Amino acid sequence: MTPFKTGQSVERQLDLLEGLGNSSLTVTNRKDSSPVKKEPVDMTLASSSADSPSPKSLLIVDTETTGLNPEFDECIEIGAILFHVNSRSILAQQSFLLPVSSNGAESINRIPAEVSRLGQPWKEGLQYFEQLVLAADVLVAHNAAFDRRWFGREPLPDISMKPWLCTMDDIAWPSERQLRARPSVRDLALAYEVPVWSAHRALTDCIYIAEVFRRCEDLENLLKYGLEPRRLMRAKISYEQRYLAKQAGFTWNDPIPGAWAKKLSKREELLLSFPVVLMESK
Repeated sequence: MTPFKTGQSVERQLDLLEGLGNSSLTVTNRKDSSPVKKEPVDMTLASSSADSPSPKSLLIVDTETTGLNPEFDECIEIGAILFHVNSRSILAQQSFLLPVSSNGAESINRIPAEVSRLGQPWKEGLQYFEQLVLAADVLVAHNAAFDRRWFGREPLPDISMKPWLCTMDDIAWPSERQLRARPSVRDLALAYEVPVWSAHRALTDCIYIAEVFRRCEDLENLLKYGLEPRRLMRAKISYEQRYLAKQAGFTWNDPIPGAWAKKLSKREELLLSFPVVLMESK
């Protein structure tokens, strides 16, 4: 996990959209008072995930790094938990350090670079980690877009053959948990009454996610819907309506400059109370 991604300013934790609309809902533009009608969405595509099976096993992954840029910084720690969905059981867990010359994020993850260079079988740890990846149907991470960038760069293996699921962006947590649209690991754990005793260590954050999953009665559906194909969409709203995008978990200026954007499944598009525009074909 990035040393800074659980911070409020980086995550841009946003309020969950409370008012759910439908495909024919109109939104009034306050500048010109003209209604803007949402384009209809193909219901067949939106419901295609209903027949998709939920994954049987998950590998919950977290990384601690010396900075935010994989081009210049390094991964200093890997944590992983192999989780069996049906039994809500932890099958295996692993954590180990990778040797680095310096750690610019030591004040955050509290891992001195010299400690990472002490003798321990980190190469064998990587081999075992690869076996855990092979045993899992899906890789899970909180802010997966960050964690997955470090793999495939020496010395970390390429694990792109497996699908990823993000517990921050892909899962729509139940409204009764009163979570923001993009919750931090800490807030997610507390919402499920998981004790929070430490932060910014790889295995600890994996344990939080595993304990949340153990408490999810509807975990299979949360995973199934979370794995729905998503496309990058831009919110088609006025400046005065920007609060709608914020409440729905859209982020400003990232990854689309000067716009509110979010990756959505077809089903999620149907739940919005404002129109969106497709920004990519994949």
